[in-house]
Order: sequence, then structure tokens, then C-alpha cells
Amino acid sequence: MGAGTSIVKRMNLLYANDKRGLYPKSWYAATCDLLPVCDPLSNSERADVCIIGAGYTGLSTALHLAEAGYKVVILEAQRIGFGASGRNGGQIGTGQRLEQASLIKLAGAQTADLLWELAEESKTTVKSLIRKHKIECFLKLGIADLGLNQSQMKDMHHYVDFLAERYGCDYITKLDKEAAYSLCPSPAYHGGYLDMDAGHLHPLRYAIGLAKAALSAGVKIFENTEVTSLDKGKSVKVYTSQGTIVCDYAVLACNGYLGNLEPSVASRVMPINNFIAATEPLGTETDKVLTQDVAIADSKFVINYFRLSHDRRLLFGGGENYSYQFPKDIAAAVRKPMSEIFPHLRNIRIDYAWGGTLGITVRRMPFFRKVSPNIFTASGYSGHGVAMATLAGKLVAKAIDGETAGFDAFSRVPSFPFPGGAPARYPLLVLAMTWYTLRDRLGF
Repeated sequence: MGAGTSIVKRMNLLYANDKRGLYPKSWYAATCDLLPVCDPLSNSERADVCIIGAGYTGLSTALHLAEAGYKVVILEAQRIGFGASGRNGGQIGTGQRLEQASLIKLAGAQTADLLWELAEESKTTVKSLIRKHKIECFLKLGIADLGLNQSQMKDMHHYVDFLAERYGCDYITKLDKEAAYSLCPSPAYHGGYLDMDAGHLHPLRYAIGLAKAALSAGVKIFENTEVTSLDKGKSVKVYTSQGTIVCDYAVLACNGYLGNLEPSVASRVMPINNFIAATEPLGTETDKVLTQDVAIADSKFVINYFRLSHDRRLLFGGGENYSYQFPKDIAAAVRKPMSEIFPHLRNIRIDYAWGGTLGITVRRMPFFRKVSPNIFTASGYSGHGVAMATLAGKLVAKAIDGETAGFDAFSRVPSFPFPGGAPARYPLLVLAMTWYTLRDRLGF
């Protein structure tokens, strides 16, 4: 493990699996009208706010700040939406990544209830931004969470009752085994629930739409501009190899690609890799996968998630690894869990397969903090980032503008560093995830 850890230290996730300045060969990139490349930073500039990272967090922060009158610069090491924001499963989930009953125990009832309200706001924010800026990203409503056995189905039904009783949540419907099979004809599932206020979209198109809105609002975006360091102080200095930004506030919006830029965040937000495949178009066979245009997420610890694309492919996400490098054959890695859920697709052609890096935390709650009085960070969405990262940008912008209640609610959630901090987190996580994978296989 020592040798593996030293390799991790030497590698830079920004370039470990991808070429400089190029999007991955994903179905998302193949079906998106990409923006012309923004010039890299080539001199020194002054801004009110400098944001590091042009994913959902950075783009949302920039857009909301620009609309409030701030002069904003975004520095992106690769391309807009290059990271998890342009590669994810596209699901807009209800609630936090951690279930509310567990969140109440972790953070207390008052904070947990506020976080539920903010999670509801996150969905509304995504939908309103899409509508306001006319973002063509194929937004559809509906996500079903499905269990792999009777016990998991019962737990899901109890959770539906809990949400209805505590929060008046009336848009989630219980599914028994027959109803689940009618929706998703897989022998793997035993029931769950259908949430018609959640949704799914084309994630890269959504990121590009946010970028267009931000540029129209006056935000400057510099691509192919990797930040190498920053100096904290009354004015923050953000350094790149090409130039420097001097600003009143800085925002770390790097998620899984933070590297060693800020150790206090790196010890609590760890990058892991997840993989998606796009099959050949299913044509009239889509009803053998899904009978409604909703997304699915299942109850495995290493979640399977899938949906139909607008051109009738199955987009199936499954499998993770915890090294810096993607497997050599991503299609084969995803085909295995896909075939377990849909045995009849065992030999189907896979036209696209890609990997992405996301940020996770120990408790699967996002990590919001002030690194210093004028440096903010939000990351670690743990697979729940489409809506939550969009909201994070809105809350960071409000906090910079003086309204801190939402940002502070997330900051109050107890956050724990990975044991051993950044240097030891990989080997320890591999041991833990091996155990959870074994539990998935054994069905408990």
C-alpha cells in the first residue's frame, strides 16, 4: 500500500485519465454543442471574486454573484464542465445524500429540518435556472429508488411514511414488487418508491447552459488555466503559471480535482471514480428496460443508476474504483453490473463508456466551510451533486453578499477527516469499500 500511496501523491487527477483541454469521449460530449475554447489567463487581473473550477458549483456561484453586481473571474484547469459536472448520471434527487432520519441524529433536528428545506430549494433552483436561461438539457421528472430485497423495500416504505409525516412530502409513491417490475422489468428489484418531484437531465448541456448565462452576465472564464497556489490575506492572490488574480474573495469549487491546493479540504473530501456506459439505441426495446421516462437508483452501497437518453439508449452507471486511474476497459467494467440488472442486455453493443471523478465525504454530506475569512469552499457532494452543487453556488454567492444562513446551515454539519488525512485515506477507504461491496454481493 505504501507504494500505491506514493503513486497517488505523484499523479494529478486533472490529467491522469484525460488529455489536456479535451472532453472525454462520452455520449454527453458527443451530443452537446460545446462552447468555443475560452482563452487561458495570460496576465494579472483584479476581480471582486475569483472562482477556481468551472463545474456546477463554480458556474452557479459566478452567475449569482454577477447578477448581484460583482466582478467575477473563473479559472478552469481544463474545460467548462470537464469534471463530474459534465460526466455524471444527471439525476436531480430529493433531500440530502444522507437520509433525513440519520441527518437528524448527526446534526440535530433544527439544522436537519433546515437542510431539508434547502434540499427542496436545490431542485427548484435547477428547474428555475433551466427555465430562465432556456437551457436545452432534456429535463424530465421522476426518479425511482428500488431495493434489492424485501427488507430494503420495507425500509424504503417506512422512509416514505417518515417524509410524509414530518415534511408533508406528498409527491413520493410507494412501489411494491409488482409495481416496481411494471416500471422497471428487472428481476433484481423488489419494490421501493417513485419520486415525481425529482428528475434527470443531460448534465454537460446543463453545465454549458450555466456557462452561457454566466458569460452573458459578465463573468470572465479562463480555460486551460490550472491554479498552482494561493496566498491568503485581506486580498487573496491566486497564482497560475500564466498569470495572477488579485481578489477580495476566492471560492474553491474543485470538488474531486482539488489536489493539494487546500489541505484542510483535501483531508475531508476524497476523489473516487465512477463509470457510465451508453448502449446502442434500443429502439422499440426500451420497454424491456423502463416503461416510463424516469431515472432509477438502487439500494446498493455502490449504487447502480440508469435512465434512457433522448435518443433511446440506456445510460447505465455502475462500479467505482479508488485509485487515480480508470480501468483500461470501462465498457467491460460497467457491463458486469448492467448484466446483473438486465440479463437480456448481456451482449448488447456499448457505443460509449467513460469515467468521472467525484468527491465524497465520510458521512456523505457536502463539505461547506470558510477556509479563511474571505475564502469559501463547497464540495464533497458524494454523488448528489447536480442539484446540491447548483444550490451550493447560490449559497456561497449569498454568503459573500452578506446573507449567510444557508451556507452556515451546511457548515454546522459535523465533518470528519478521513483517518490519517489525505495521505492515508486511499488504502483505508479501499478496505472499507471492499467490505461494503461484499455486503452488496451477499445481499445484506
